[in-house]
Amino acid sequence: MLLIDRATVEELLDFPQLVEALAPAMAELSQGEVSMPPRSGPKIAEVNGVLGVMPAYLSRSQILACKLVSIYPENAAKNLPTHSALVVVYSPQTGIPVALLDGGSITATRTAAGSALATKLLARPESRILTIVGTGVQARSHALGIPQVIAVDEIRIVGRNQNKAKALSEEVQSRSSCLVTSFDSIQEALEDADIVCTTTHPSAPVLCWSWLSRGTHINSIGLEQELDEATVLNSTVFVESRESVLADPPAGSRDLLLPIRSGAIDSTHIQAEIGELISGKHSGRKSAEEVTLYKSVGVAVQDAVAAQLVLEIAQQCGRGIEITI
Repeated sequence: MLLIDRATVEELLDFPQLVEALAPAMAELSQGEVSMPPRSGPKIAEVNGVLGVMPAYLSRSQILACKLVSIYPENAAKNLPTHSALVVVYSPQTGIPVALLDGGSITATRTAAGSALATKLLARPESRILTIVGTGVQARSHALGIPQVIAVDEIRIVGRNQNKAKALSEEVQSRSSCLVTSFDSIQEALEDADIVCTTTHPSAPVLCWSWLSRGTHINSIGLEQELDEATVLNSTVFVESRESVLADPPAGSRDLLLPIRSGAIDSTHIQAEIGELISGKHSGRKSAEEVTLYKSVGVAVQDAVAAQLVLEIAQQCGRGIEITI
């Protein structure tokens, strides 16, 4: 079995290449050619933690993988990672494990790549201002990744901790050709923003409908409720997988489940899956005034594709360490 550590994953996993690879995989998912149960796993109530199990088998692509991911939001206050993960890739013919990869970097990169794919499909072509709400690992991956495939002129970063927002904006600025600025106020950071990414673990919604401009595209990736109800009700909603986003926690989205359970909307409020846009089953954005919302909960098919991509490159260039367990 090949062991591939975090540094090697980060070196080999090319962001634009991953965005391109995700497109047919998401279409495969929406066409029913992927075996992927919703994320499951135990809750660790004492520390507000979750251990998620995320397997997927892509029959057309012949990819079989499983991710174990722990989600501990309270680790942020301890200066520890909020997400830790491992991905195992198996031979679909024999079921024998062929690779064990660091999953933290895969999770961060594939989530941003999924948002980038959704943005390419749903944002207005003239979109130029990108606002990132959050200052953690996912905020960083979105701020660094999305401009690699979407032409933006300005990146705004805002979060609860102003020092972290400033530090992240300085890092992104050092690696970007566009203007990068930190903001103290989410409302101010959203003014005239074309693309908004919420990457938070909030105790209350961080984004309000009244703060958004017409024509905005939103990528919301938090498992907790990031958006006020008006944003969900007034936006055109797209998801990775209806089954996953509507499943009970730890798989589903509170942003959608709460208004559904209150009767404000029903499941038909979800317009389409991303894979249905790729296959042409749904046309996506209908007007320049429309606010589109990509509500992501993270699906195992994306981890599987990212891990397989890293594995193939590692095998080609002789990277990784052969181990026997």
